[in-house]
Amino acid sequence: MAAGTDRLASPDRRRLLTAGAAVLGAAASAQLWVPATAHAAATTLPENVFSLGVASGDPLPDGVVLWTRLAPEPLNGGGMPQQNVAVQWEISPDPRFASSVRRGTATARPEYGHSVHVDVRGLKPGRDYWYRFRAGGRISPAGRTRTAPRPLASGGSLRLALASCQNWQHGYFTPYADMLAQDPDVVLFVGDYIYESGPSATAVRRHEGSGEPYTLTQYRNRYAQYRGDPDLQRMHARAPWVVTFDDHEVDNDFAGEVPQDPDKQTHDAFTARLTAAYQAYYEHMPVRATAIPNGPHIRMYRALRFGRLARLNVLDTRQYRSDQAVSQEGAQDPALTMLGAAQKRWLTDGLRNSDTRWNLVASQIMMAETDLLAGPGKLWYYDAWDGYQAERDALLGELASVRNPVVLSGDRHLTMISDLKRDFADPSSAVVGAEFVGTSISSNGDQDQAAFHAQWDPLKAGNPHWKLIDAHRGYHLFDIREDAVDAQVRVVSTVLKTQATARTLARFRVADGRPGVHKV
Repeated sequence: MAAGTDRLASPDRRRLLTAGAAVLGAAASAQLWVPATAHAAATTLPENVFSLGVASGDPLPDGVVLWTRLAPEPLNGGGMPQQNVAVQWEISPDPRFASSVRRGTATARPEYGHSVHVDVRGLKPGRDYWYRFRAGGRISPAGRTRTAPRPLASGGSLRLALASCQNWQHGYFTPYADMLAQDPDVVLFVGDYIYESGPSATAVRRHEGSGEPYTLTQYRNRYAQYRGDPDLQRMHARAPWVVTFDDHEVDNDFAGEVPQDPDKQTHDAFTARLTAAYQAYYEHMPVRATAIPNGPHIRMYRALRFGRLARLNVLDTRQYRSDQAVSQEGAQDPALTMLGAAQKRWLTDGLRNSDTRWNLVASQIMMAETDLLAGPGKLWYYDAWDGYQAERDALLGELASVRNPVVLSGDRHLTMISDLKRDFADPSSAVVGAEFVGTSISSNGDQDQAAFHAQWDPLKAGNPHWKLIDAHRGYHLFDIREDAVDAQVRVVSTVLKTQATARTLARFRVADGRPGVHKV
């Protein structure tokens, strides 16, 4: 994630140099560390107060967000006293913490679940840093992060991992072990970080609690359970994350303030649920104070810049959308919106005015068409962009004049790589961009591949824009350079066990100035 002289070493050399950095940092953290300006905690906190680990996110050229949450009893509301706790933080260019470039004290407040979000500034662009926290005589594991390049820096490269859909009950998060080995500069997570479903007796590993979460404490417990996964925790500590949510962080297939089952959840009850879910989301994500919820509202759409190489536009396709259509006619209603007026204007203005080589759009749900009906006629997923076709088509028209648009999506629990067409109703329509729908980390478990292809292969003829469909678990890895985006579909052998082997299922390329995606 550097350009020109911002990169301290080549990508491969940097990965070799930092492969053991987390181990070194963890060893250094075992030493007694007390900043000179620190105020001692009134009481010693339990040994496992940093049970949820550490994380960083939303890198800027001069800063990054550092995160942790104090939770000695993670599945029991956190287990912290109802009082403020001073938390010291330190960030260093050295994994051994021989020197510090920034340090300070934050306050972990009970009203935010004793979470800590430190928006560190004054850092150098395109650099690796290590960080850690201390509270009540306890020291956190060390994490590594990286700042973005200078805003006008040219050249360089960016390694980005795309992940989504990690259902605790469907399997272990084994793809993160391989992601850790691939050492991305940044992780983009596009939704379904938790699942709100109740516990299942037949699950690979059972959800905590006795049912779906509705209250703040219940959502906190669910996030804490997920945050306890060792592979997920290690990946959070290795690289900065850029996150957005989809539906399962709240309620399956919700739209705005409309739940999946409005006959069972009144409007007041659902807005209370939204309020709890959004607060728990903020408490567990490495995001800035701009994302502090205001009741049943949270601001998540935003843009991040990586020099002149790439602009990453992160969408919120849940909070502002109209309720889903239930028919083909409804899906083509021009009154329906996915983004809402303000977000749509923000996105189109950002795309029109962008001066970067690559314009990435993080969309929680698939933008390319999925025709589920073999033969004549159409059958769509109304929860995806297919259900909001007028707005989708207008956006595709905007992409036709944007330099190198690439959409990065999730939700489907499948790998679906497609050309984006100006008009999906016209097979001869121009290609205006590329879309990578990343498969799930664990959702749907280890699928029967033969059964999948028997169901989906007959649909390929009606979806000629598809370049690959696959049902393995994993993630996508992108190496973004000025001349091309090279993508790997990384898949794992299983999510039903704690250990798995990984491989590259397929490689694709999007070339500069050539809309669409091509298999390598």
